[in-house]
Parts: sequence; C-alpha cells; structure tokens
Amino acid sequence: MRKFFTLILTMVAALTVHAQELKPLTLEDLNFGGTNYHNMVPKTRYTTWWGDELVHLDTEECFLVNKSTGKESRLFTLSELNQWSGMKLRHFYNLSFPESGKSLVWLNDGNERMLFDWMHKKAIWKGNISMAKGAQAQDFNSVSKALAYVKDNQLHVIDAHGNDHQLTTDGSREIVYGQSVHRNEFGITGGLFWNHDGTRLAFYRMDQSMVSDYPQVDIPELDWKPSNGQSRMAKADPDKYPMAGETIHKVTVGVFDLATNKITYLAAGDPTDRYFSNISWAPDNKTLYMFELNRDQNDCRLMSYNTITGLPIAEIYHETDSKYVEPLHPITFIPWDNNKFILWSQKDGYMHLYLYNKEGKALRQLTKGKYVVLALLGFDAKNKRIFIESNACSPIQKNLFAIDFASGKQTLLDVNGKGWHSGSLSKSGNYIVDNYQTPDIPRNIAIVNTTNGKSISYFKAANPWQGYTVPTYECGSIKAADGVTDLYYRMVKPLNFNPNKKYPTIVYVYGGPHAHNVDARWHYSSRGWETYMAEHGYLLFILDNRGSEHRGKEFEQVTFRHLGQEEMKDQMEGVKFLKSLPYVDAQRLGIHGWSFGGFMTINLMTTYPDVFKVGVAGGPVIDWKWYEAMYGERYMDTPEANSQSYAACSLLPKAKNLKGKLEIIIGLNDPVVVPQHAFSFLKACIAAGTQPDFFVYPGEPHNMRGHQSVHLHERISQYFFDYLK
Repeated sequence: MRKFFTLILTMVAALTVHAQELKPLTLEDLNFGGTNYHNMVPKTRYTTWWGDELVHLDTEECFLVNKSTGKESRLFTLSELNQWSGMKLRHFYNLSFPESGKSLVWLNDGNERMLFDWMHKKAIWKGNISMAKGAQAQDFNSVSKALAYVKDNQLHVIDAHGNDHQLTTDGSREIVYGQSVHRNEFGITGGLFWNHDGTRLAFYRMDQSMVSDYPQVDIPELDWKPSNGQSRMAKADPDKYPMAGETIHKVTVGVFDLATNKITYLAAGDPTDRYFSNISWAPDNKTLYMFELNRDQNDCRLMSYNTITGLPIAEIYHETDSKYVEPLHPITFIPWDNNKFILWSQKDGYMHLYLYNKEGKALRQLTKGKYVVLALLGFDAKNKRIFIESNACSPIQKNLFAIDFASGKQTLLDVNGKGWHSGSLSKSGNYIVDNYQTPDIPRNIAIVNTTNGKSISYFKAANPWQGYTVPTYECGSIKAADGVTDLYYRMVKPLNFNPNKKYPTIVYVYGGPHAHNVDARWHYSSRGWETYMAEHGYLLFILDNRGSEHRGKEFEQVTFRHLGQEEMKDQMEGVKFLKSLPYVDAQRLGIHGWSFGGFMTINLMTTYPDVFKVGVAGGPVIDWKWYEAMYGERYMDTPEANSQSYAACSLLPKAKNLKGKLEIIIGLNDPVVVPQHAFSFLKACIAAGTQPDFFVYPGEPHNMRGHQSVHLHERISQYFFDYLK
C-alpha cells in the first residue's frame, strides 16, 4: 500500500469562531434536492466568448471582461434589452454573440427568437417559434436561421421566413424521429444534425415497433381526480426496452434539403442489428460522416455519404477489437485544412487523437502516452495549435494543454498543473477561461493568454461551508487485486476524528464503466451524503476499481464478459486496507451504491456475507440478461453466447447467502434498470427464506428528482443509523 497524498481540510472560520458556534451540515444543505443546497455549492461566473472578447452573463446584467485585468464594464441590463427588443427574457444565461466586432446577440424568450443589434437597438432578424413549445427535441442553425423540432412525434422545420414544414406523418412511440437512439449509448445525446450553413438537416429515424414493451405503470398524483368518466385506476405506460439478446430497434438516417424540401435517406444497408453514431458534416456541407458498428460491437467503420444521392462514398476508417470498439466522438475537421480531420480512438491502449485525410489515409498520431484525452476544446488556426483536456498529469486530474500541430509538442496551459480544470476557448484560440477546483479550492476561474502563457485571476469562490462543521477528506492509493495496478480512493473521516477510536465504516461503491468517483476536485469530489454521514460519526471509503473510466483500455476491459467479478476483487482489497487501519471497526462495515453500485452492493453482501453487516442497494441490476442490449452486450456479449458468465454474474442464486441487513430502493418507473430486477431478487429471497427490506418511489425514474432526493437520503441514512451503530 502506498499513501501518496493526504489533505486535511479545516475551516478558516475555526481561527476566529469558537467550535461550538459552528453549524452542523444537514441533508437540506448537502443534497441537490435540499432547500439550502444552492447556497452550499461553490459559486461560479457564467461566461461566453464574443470572438476574442469575454462576456460575463448574470441574471440581470451583462458585462464585458477586460482579459488583462479582470475588470468588468457593463454592456446592458435585462430591463434595457427587454425594452429595446420587446422581448420577455428572464435571464441572460443562454445569450450568444455570433460575430466578432459586431454588436449582435441571439435572444430567445420561448415565443420568439431574435438576432438583435444592441448598439443600434434594432432587430436584424426575428422568427416566431411558439409553435415549437413543448417540443420533444429541437435544434437551431444560426446561419440559415432554421429551427428543426419534434412535436407530437412528428419532425418539423421552421425556415427563416417562419414557414413551418412538417416533414413526417408516421411518427409515434414506435416510429421515433429526430431524437436520441440506441438508448443514449455510443456518445449519442440527440437526433438532429444541421450542416454548417444550415441548408441540410440530418436526423435519426428509429423504428422500434419490433422491440418488446416493458409494462411500466403510471400511478396518479395524490391530488388527481378523474373526469369525463375516467377510471381511477393506474394506467399502463409501456416503455420500449430491448433486453440483452432480444430484438433491437432499426435506425436509419434521413437528410432534409431546405432548398428542395425533399428527404433523402442514406443507403447504409440493412439496419438490422447495427448501430449508427457520431454523425458529422464535412466543411463542404454535402458530405456526411457516420460511425457504423455491428451488434457484437467489435467491428467499427467510419463511412462517408453523399447526402444529395444518399449513396456511400467510401469506407474511411475500420477498427476491430477482440473485446469491443466504442466510438464516442464524431470526427472533427481542422480549420486550416478542409481535407484533414481528427479521429478519436483507444486502439493503442488509451484514448488519443489521430490525424486522417478525407480519403481515409492515416497521417499521424497527434497525442500519445499512458494517459487519456478527455476533451477536444478547439483550435488556433493562425498558429496551427490544438487545445485539449487530458489526465496526463495524474489519473485523478484534468488539465489543459496546447498541442503544436507541426511538432506535436504539448504545453501545459492551466495555472497550476493541479486539480480539475475545464477550459473554454476563444474563437481565435488566443485565450482560454480556466475554471478549476483543487481538493482545497472550491472554485477559481482564471483567464489565460495561450500565446504567452500569462494568466490573471478572474474569480475566486468563497468557501460556502465556512461557519459549518466539516469532516476530514483524504486521498490515497492501494494496489488492485492484480498486485500491480494503482487504484485511487477517497476517505471521509468522522467529525472530530480520534485515531484511537474505532468507527463504523461505510464503503460507497459504483465500480462500473464510464464513471469514476475519485478525482482532484474540491474535497476529492466527495458526495454530500458522505459528509452528512461523517458528521454523524461514520467513516466513508470510496475506491475506483478496475473497470471504471479514464485509465485506459486494459484497465476498462478487464471486466469483459464477467461483470462484477474483478470489481469485487478490487473492492475487497479496499476492505483489506480498511481492516489494517486501527480506527476502522471491521465488525461494523456497511456498503451502499446505486445502479451499477446497487449491483455491486448486493454482489459483495452475498459473496462475502460475513464481511458487510449492512447495505443499501439503489436501482440495482440483478441479472444482466434483463438489462438493455446496447450496454449489456458490449460488456457481456449475449446471454446465448456467454451463458455461463451470465449465470455466474447473476445475483439470484446468491439470495440464499444474505446474512446482513439489506435494503433495496427503486423508482417504480425506472426506465434504465427496470423494476423486474428488484422484484425478481425479492422472489429469490422469499424462496430462499432470506429477509431483505424494500422501498419504492412511485412515479420516479432511475434517480429520485427534486426534494424526493432528500427523502431518499434520509431513508438511506436512517437504515445505517438503525443497523450500523
């Protein structure tokens, strides 16, 4: 074991305020649904770029920021802009400034969209968008001033003249247009894709008529009263849910031409058992690129299409893997050469950037090393530089870098090389806003000149917890079960920690793909609930096991075809570490997690029944054959192809092993981990004679919303208060 970094966070107020005057933190303070939560998170400044000018957006005022001094001068107020424009804006947080050097701003109050010149106090263009209210999806192109939207399941386009073109008539819950497909996997977040000049719109069409319905039930609200002969009965609200190994939906891609008012569908071949993702347009506004993936998700192709004819042009890139290929990012053309683009891949073991020409010739690898590129921020076309976020400094950090295109040399841009940095790049690439946290800095914002590396401090958030009692936060590393790999952990020690005492300890776990718990943000990204429990005398331990994100392909793929196995081994190394600490009470170990973490909670409690005394499992996966095909088959193959591992990973046979106190909590209307999981485990426990507890939130999805989240965490906490004293 190796402790690499320990931080004890103390209150500044403790120097001047007597300890007994400090206020305790409550769930209303710490939980995102709490009544005081908004006052307890570090404040920030909302900014946007106007070319190379930085604009501070506040609720009722808008300021121009001097990038050399950080001083602000007011551009206009909310009341002024509403008076000049005749609009009814409620805040400035969604303003955008489209042209450098011109006093133009895009406005949207929900009824009207306007391009407004605030210097001359006149509208340059305006369009009525009230017909798009209640849209299921929408996307606006500021060049052509056309709005694409989906309403009542039908796809529409409103052109710059206000004409509403209804493009479809067969949209329904079974035929879905212009929305996210493939269950939001493969980096997909939407289904509408304008080309650069807004003359053509690509969109998804998903036929899910062949997908089985999961029988969700809608429970009426308490104050609902039937009318017009309606029944008081709860209503069926089925959800199309493709389970692993079962029939999945079929997706096609259409292109609407605004000039001809015609739709052309891409001739991509039979969509059966295929996934289409990461759609992007070439600079010519005619050529579309799309990643195409087989159902096994081990064969990925980048194809180009002529959107006038719909015919394929060429196979640009082809990648296979013995386990899986996971395209998560569209290609990005470089601004100084329309013939070259950047492609993301982890084919060398880590997620990196590669340069290709549009014919598909590999030119070179732009980033390389045992680290992961996390974001592509933009370019400096004049000096030919690329800007990225990566964890090259540390696996638990995110830092900002400039890459010289010619030499490949990387330059660290952020102000300290520590912590977790998020960058916003100006149009030219000459400036970047560096918004960052470190374990002991709630939030700082700096403005960095990327050409000379000089920076100024623009904003420093006060500690919102000043005047409150605060526990101790530590971070360190241990070896994974393989004896080689470093795993990072967070520990939250109880308030007024005494190393000579023994404390009840709770392991908080997630452990699944595309997520991590520990990084170098404020308090090491500790969740509010951990602080709450530490305030009540519990020690919290959180470990990122192998299989979690941002550590490279081998680290992530170690769980392939046997989810939960290697993850448990690593978590038990964490337990071994805890048992070595004199202040951890090994007889009072608890565990809690949600979703994949709920699966891990029950898995660990039933695999090691003598280790964990108490557990709370939220929204748990119980058997992977009941989970959605896109995710489940990537990591487990199909139940038919991997039947032995599906059986070994199922928690149903382990129900008989339950010894400790276990509470299972779900949202009744969970569309992600459907209730069949929890209900089936309860049936298995009944058959085995074991006694879990169960609580359900009617009407709630996978995660509890609003103030119900406070109720949820009160319930979780109380379960540990009752049984892990």
